[in-house]
Amino acid sequence: MKGQYNMTSSLKKEFKRAYGLNEIALVPSEATLDIDIVDTSVKIAGLKMQIPIFASAMDSVVSPKIAIELGKYGAVGVLNLEGVQTRYEDAEVVLERISSVNKADYVPLMQKIYKENEVKDELVIKRIKEIKDAGAPVVVSATPQSADRLGPIAAEAGADVFVVQSTVVSPKFKTTDEKRKLDLKAFCKSMPIPVMVGNSTTYDVTKALMETGVQAVFIGIGPGAACTTRGVLGIGVPMATSIVDAAAARDEYFQETGIYVSIVADGGIVNSGDICKALACGADAVMIGSPIAKSFEAPGRGFHWGMATPNAVLPRGARIEVGQVASLKEIMVGPSNSDDGSQNFLGAIQTAMATLGAQYIRDLNKTEIVVAPSLLTEGKIYQKAQSLGMYK
Repeated sequence: MKGQYNMTSSLKKEFKRAYGLNEIALVPSEATLDIDIVDTSVKIAGLKMQIPIFASAMDSVVSPKIAIELGKYGAVGVLNLEGVQTRYEDAEVVLERISSVNKADYVPLMQKIYKENEVKDELVIKRIKEIKDAGAPVVVSATPQSADRLGPIAAEAGADVFVVQSTVVSPKFKTTDEKRKLDLKAFCKSMPIPVMVGNSTTYDVTKALMETGVQAVFIGIGPGAACTTRGVLGIGVPMATSIVDAAAARDEYFQETGIYVSIVADGGIVNSGDICKALACGADAVMIGSPIAKSFEAPGRGFHWGMATPNAVLPRGARIEVGQVASLKEIMVGPSNSDDGSQNFLGAIQTAMATLGAQYIRDLNKTEIVVAPSLLTEGKIYQKAQSLGMYK
């Protein structure tokens, strides 16, 4: 036992209070704007987006068809290059199997589906060209372990941006197997297209990732609707705090270098109010999964699952039923046929910005925020009792 513990160091821990998006509220300013002069556009990693929304790189959320459709509205769908779209020629048959299996059997089925077929280079190229030929932005994603192989293939096929994404990513990864290690700095330098990376939750890690040459960092660990990382591993930081800390890292890095690296809030965003709060906390854009999975066109057919769900050793994601509530167009740009914030995200962002006196997203980043534990309950007794509005 000798030498295992340093008894001279203190074992006392002090806890920092962290806040989720459902615990905060946005405070109106002294100015309001005509909605016609509000500008929701952003530029991230060379992408010009009219709506600051990325659709998650999940098989239940983004297919080439969804990526193309989102491009029409000025948003971006991120295609998972290690999912069913690049493992199976006929992905629709596989997606139908996933959506129809019962709860008791879905984890073994998912593990089998994602294990029995390897990612095929020709399908990676085919899916990218399908989106490219339709004139939509092509943003693709892979894990750090596959980035060195898939990155050059994606760039050659015409991808606009490459995302290196894992549940948790660190610039200081230690391993005895060098094949599992990605030199992110060297990777960014070698890639002919912009690189984005995720996911992080802290100031220090976010800033360190920015120093590698990435052009955006995704923020959020564990709050996703289908993610069970917080239950399986106990890891995560509530989103409002994560975004604020990451935004501080972005702003300080910009002051030091003159280089602006965007941050994208990823996870825990289930309605338009969450989108507005994430942007007000400092995010340049958001990444959402379950709200898009609810569309009639979504590949999940009313179900939603995460990237870590099919893990062969320790699955960290559920297949949840989100239903199908509206068309993708209605969800993104309206008109909404619901009063619960599940549709017309563009209209909600515009209205919030006009009400808060924010003409641009960077102005919205500066909105005053208060801790508001009663935000979702104050005065809502009838909605809650009758399962209406905010309590649908």
